[in-house]
Amino acid sequence: MFDKLLIANRGEIALRVLRACRELGVRTVVVHSSADADSLPVRLADETVRIGPASSRQSYLNAAAIVEAARQTGAQAVHPGYGFLSEDADFAEICAENGLTFVGPPPQVMAALADKSTARALMSRAGLPLPPGSVRTLPTAAEALEVAAEVGYPVIVKAAAGGGGRGMTVVRSAAELPRAYARTRAAAQVAFGDDRVYVERYLADARHVEVQVLCDNHGNGIHLGTRDCSVQRRHQKLIEEAPAPALRPATLDTLAETALRGALSVGFTGAGTVEFLVDEAERCHFLEINCRIQVEHPVTELVTGIDLVHEQLHVAAGTPLRWRQEDVRLRGVAVECRVNVEDPDRDFAPAPGRLDRFRPPGGPFTRVDTHGHVGYLVSPHYDSLLAKVAVWAPDRDGALDRLDRALGEFEVAGPGVRTTIPFARRVLRDAAFRAGRHTTALVDRLLTPPAASAPPAVDAPPAAAAVPAAEPATVPDIRADADPAGRTPVTAVPAAGPNAWRNP
Repeated sequence: MFDKLLIANRGEIALRVLRACRELGVRTVVVHSSADADSLPVRLADETVRIGPASSRQSYLNAAAIVEAARQTGAQAVHPGYGFLSEDADFAEICAENGLTFVGPPPQVMAALADKSTARALMSRAGLPLPPGSVRTLPTAAEALEVAAEVGYPVIVKAAAGGGGRGMTVVRSAAELPRAYARTRAAAQVAFGDDRVYVERYLADARHVEVQVLCDNHGNGIHLGTRDCSVQRRHQKLIEEAPAPALRPATLDTLAETALRGALSVGFTGAGTVEFLVDEAERCHFLEINCRIQVEHPVTELVTGIDLVHEQLHVAAGTPLRWRQEDVRLRGVAVECRVNVEDPDRDFAPAPGRLDRFRPPGGPFTRVDTHGHVGYLVSPHYDSLLAKVAVWAPDRDGALDRLDRALGEFEVAGPGVRTTIPFARRVLRDAAFRAGRHTTALVDRLLTPPAASAPPAVDAPPAAAAVPAAEPATVPDIRADADPAGRTPVTAVPAAGPNAWRNP
């Protein structure tokens, strides 16, 4: 095991990795931006390094500063968490060139799986079923139209380099496709520096089901069951549960075995997630493989009793898997809710601010992963995730009731601050969700007001004075308080040239 590890992330996942390291006797280095200088991970770390200003491009995405911080502090490994550089093959390669162990798959595996088109081709060769559509990328709108005509509308145009719910456009007719194709390519170029796209059939009423896998550097691999992540807004998850409900045991077994076969076929190592869409007939369609720890990993930990971050670190240190497939037992049901600082009534717009009140829930079989505390300033610079509430119960009804109880206890308040808690409780009480019959269309359905029925015909009333239309509601200008960072960083990383972090 490593003596010292650098955590190249922030927020709750940085805290999660820090705690795992402390349990394993590994010293930690936490890098941070100026906006996070007083955060919980920084307070609890053995060492800290300020790597830049609030902008993520100048801090958490600054590979040169992160690697230099690791070299200055004597860290032997880098854990990227999720987001930021966690699936950046170039960053993993730079770590290797500097003698640092990257906690994740080899760079060449990450590069292949990060390209969605390449990943589709690799998984197709491994026997995984794909949604109808193009395996290769489509360089012209004319080719996109041909594929769409073949598979039928609606289709979805996807960026080959996309991820995190970005780089996707749903198209419902041939007339819309050329413009959507051009718009998606342009957006992909801006977001990912790669404008390649492909087209596949859009499965509007499908379930989003994923499989957690663990693989080591010795050719061993296991799966840890399924998770359902169908409750999404803008292709980003809000509520997750394990195991996936209301699917036949044969379907769950097929998903798990297929996912593990696909991961092993490309030499995957570490903790990864193989994602599928499952249609009404329980046909499974491969989506992608994520090369990192997932936000929703607590539900798998709760039903298996396996600490996924511990296993990531052991695998990265070269230890063979400590679990065999027959050792994995799924017990009960776990459900997680992401508490985002967003306003669902304003299309989930970010609603950051200072937390004047913050009281997470407790109670039996209730887990809260959060970096929040009273006085914490939720920054507008980063992802809006504030906390994750995960619960366990022997059965699904009990787990849903427990999660609703826990969310009802969660107190979060401050100037301008809104959270997704009320909307999540609405989901938990939805009849289709309670029955396990929900799909990825659930959130849109809940947010769409019912169509007004036409009033019965009556005789025209006498003319009346015109009533002026109501003024539209004014949304207050919500601004975060001033940056609280004012402490001197423990270590300052000097500015580095473009190749300063590479070995000769």
